Amino acid sequence: MVGLWPPDNRDICKSIRPKFRLVYNFITLLFIATIPALASLIRVWGNMILMIDNLQYSLPTLMALFKISIIWYKQEALASLTDMIRNDWIKMKMEEERVVMLKCATITRALAICGVSILLGTFTSAFILPWFGLTTRQVTNLTDSGKPLLIQSYYFHDVSKSPQFELTLLAQGIVVLTGGVSYTAIDNFLGLLVLHVCGQLENLHSRLTQMEKYPNFIAVLKYNVQDHIRLIRGSYHCRSVQIIDDTFDLVLLGMIVCFGIMFCLQGFLIVNVAKQEGQFSFMQLIWFAAAILYTLLHMCLYCGVGEILVTQSERIHRATYEYAWYTVEPKIAKNLLLIMLRSDNSLHITAGKTFPMTMATLCNLLKTSAGYISVLLAKQE
Repeated sequence: MVGLWPPDNRDICKSIRPKFRLVYNFITLLFIATIPALASLIRVWGNMILMIDNLQYSLPTLMALFKISIIWYKQEALASLTDMIRNDWIKMKMEEERVVMLKCATITRALAICGVSILLGTFTSAFILPWFGLTTRQVTNLTDSGKPLLIQSYYFHDVSKSPQFELTLLAQGIVVLTGGVSYTAIDNFLGLLVLHVCGQLENLHSRLTQMEKYPNFIAVLKYNVQDHIRLIRGSYHCRSVQIIDDTFDLVLLGMIVCFGIMFCLQGFLIVNVAKQEGQFSFMQLIWFAAAILYTLLHMCLYCGVGEILVTQSERIHRATYEYAWYTVEPKIAKNLLLIMLRSDNSLHITAGKTFPMTMATLCNLLKTSAGYISVLLAKQE
C-alpha cells in the first residue's frame, strides 16, 4: 500500500512501483502534515496545553518519517531476511517444527490485526467525530481560523475558505491514514522478523534436546551448529539477528525518546486537568488517555518480542550445557563446545546499540518517565 515491503529486485517493474509509492508517501507526509504541524508548534510555543496538543501529532509524524527513511535505506538488507523467512517455510521440516512456526505466525497476524484496528479506530475518532460536534483537539483562535482541521497545523495559504478547507482536510485525512499505516506496519514487521527468529530458535532447542534419537549424531550436530550460526550472525548470506539489530536500533532509540516525551507530557496534562475540572471535555480526556495507551502498547511490542528473543536464546544455552555429553564419545562431545561458545551471550535487539529491548528496560523507562512527571508538577507549583 505504501511501498515499505522489501521489493523483489529480480523483477524491475515490481521493484520500481513500490519505490514510487514510498516516495509519494514520504513527500506528502512531510509537506502536508509534518512541516505545517511544526510551524504551528512554533506559533503556540510557551502554551503547555497547546504544545502537548500539537506534539501528540507532530512527534508521531516525525517518527513515521524517520522510520520510513530507515526502512528505505535498509531495504536490501531486509530483503535478505524476507528471503530467509520464505526459505524456512518451503524447506522440509518436522510436523512439530511446522506447528511452532504456525504459532509464531499466528501471533504476528494477531498483532497486525490489533494494530490496524487501533489505527482505524483512532482515525475514525479524529476524522469522523468532529462532524458530529465532538472534537478531540484543543481548538483556539491561535491555531484554527474558524474551522478546526484534523491536525493542529499552520499553512501559508488561507484554509478557512471553501473549498480550500475541505481539500486541506481531505488531504490531511489521507496523509494521516497512510502515515499511520507506515508507523504501525514497520512495528509489525519488526515483530514478524523477531518472532520468526524466536520460532527457529525454539525448533533448534527441540532438535538439541533430541539429538540422541538420530542415528547420525555428527550430521545432526553439524546441521544444528550451522542453523544456530545462521540465526546469530555468522553466515555470509544472512545474519538474522545482527541485520535486525542494525536496521532497527536507531528506530527503537527514537521510539524510546518519543515515548518518554509523550508519556511525560500527556501524563502531566492528565494529572493537571484532574486538579482543574472543566478545562477539557470528556472526549478530550479519553483521547489523551488513549494516546498514552497506544504508545505504551507499541513499546510493549518492542520490549515483549525482545524479551522472547532473549528467553529463547538462553534456552539454547541451557539445552547445550544440560545435554548428556558423557553418553557419547569424547571426540564427538567436544563438538558441542561450538554451540556453547556461540550461545554464551544471549541474543537481543537494542536501542541505539545501548539499551537491550526487554521488559526490564520498559519498567525502567516507565519509572523514569513517571519521575519526570512529578518534576513537571513540582515546577508548576
